Amino acid sequence: MSDADAESPPKRTFVVPEKQIKSAMDMATWEKSTAYYDLMGFISSMSVALQGTRASQNVEISPVIEKLLKAIDRLEQLAIETPPIDQPARFGNAAFKSWFQKMRTESLQLIKDALPDTLQDAAKELQVYFEESFGNPTRIDYGTGHELAFVMFLMCLFKTGAIERKDEVAVGLKLFDKYIVLVRKLQVTYRMEPAGSHGVWSLDDFQFVPFIWGSAQLAVNSPIEPPQFVEDKSIDKYRKEFMFVGCIDYIRQVKTGHFAEHSNQLWSISAVPQWSKICTGLLKMYQKEVLSKFPVIQHVFFGSILTLDPVKPGTVLPNPRLGMIPRHGASSGPAIPPPPKFSSGDGM
Repeated sequence: MSDADAESPPKRTFVVPEKQIKSAMDMATWEKSTAYYDLMGFISSMSVALQGTRASQNVEISPVIEKLLKAIDRLEQLAIETPPIDQPARFGNAAFKSWFQKMRTESLQLIKDALPDTLQDAAKELQVYFEESFGNPTRIDYGTGHELAFVMFLMCLFKTGAIERKDEVAVGLKLFDKYIVLVRKLQVTYRMEPAGSHGVWSLDDFQFVPFIWGSAQLAVNSPIEPPQFVEDKSIDKYRKEFMFVGCIDYIRQVKTGHFAEHSNQLWSISAVPQWSKICTGLLKMYQKEVLSKFPVIQHVFFGSILTLDPVKPGTVLPNPRLGMIPRHGASSGPAIPPPPKFSSGDGM
C-alpha cells in the first residue's frame, strides 16, 4: 500500500436510517445529540443566508439542485396523473396512497440521478428522508414532522458535500420553495388532514420552517413592517417574492373568517416590531412546539449522516444573528457553525 493510500481517509459507509427515539425517555438523548445541534445550526445558517433575498432575484443553481428541482417536477406530474377519486369521505382522498406508491417507486432513481458519481452510495440513506417528506399514506395526513424530514434531507445533502454552503440561497429560494408548493398541492388535491394540529392556536396547520426562513428574508431591507403582513394589499404585492407572505396568502386561500380568529398565533406575531425578533422567536417556538415533542421526534430517522451521538459537553446551541448581512466571504460570527459543519469529511 502506498503512502498516499495510507493517508487517505476511510470511505464513509452509508446505511438505511432507522427510527431510534422509542419513548419519551429518549428525548433527552435527542436534545443533546449531534443531529439536534446540526439541525439548529443548519436552520440558523440558512436564516442568515436568506436575509434580504427575494424569490425573483438571480441565483446560481448547481447541477445537483437543478436535478432535484426536476425531481420535484416529476412528483408534481405524478399528482396530475393521479387525480382524486370519488369517495364518501370528505377528507383523506385514497388516491394519495396511489401517488405515494408511485413516488416511492421512482424516488431512489430520482435521487441517484441528482447525486454526483462519488455519492451514489448515499442515495439509499437520503431516500428515506425524501420519501418521509410528503405525508403519511395510511392516515393521509401531513404535518411538521414530514416537513422536518425534508429539512433533514437538505441537511444530508450539505453534510455529504452534494451541495455546498454557497448554495444556501438557491436551496431556500428555489428547492425548498418548490417543495412547499408541491406539498400544498398534495394537501389540497387529496384533502390531506393536518398531522397533530393544535387548531386555532397553532402557527399553521401544516408548515413551520417557511415562517422561520421567510421572516429571516424580511430581516434586512424589508419593504413591509410586521403589522402589514396581514393586509390584503401587502399579501397581493409580495406573496410571490417572500416565503412568509406566501404562507399568509395560502392561509388566506384555504381558511375563511377573520385572520385573528383562525390564525391567532400569527395575528399576535404581527405586533412584534422587528422581523429579526420574529425570526428568532419562531426558532425558539419551533424548538418548543416541534423539536421537543415526542409524537413528532419518534418518527425521525437516524443513520450515518444524522446521528444520536452526544455533542461535547459545553457545546453552545447555534442561534442566528440577524439584521445585518455578513460581508461576502466574512464569517457570520461564532453563533453559526463554520462551513465544514455541512461538508463531507470525518467528524460529523
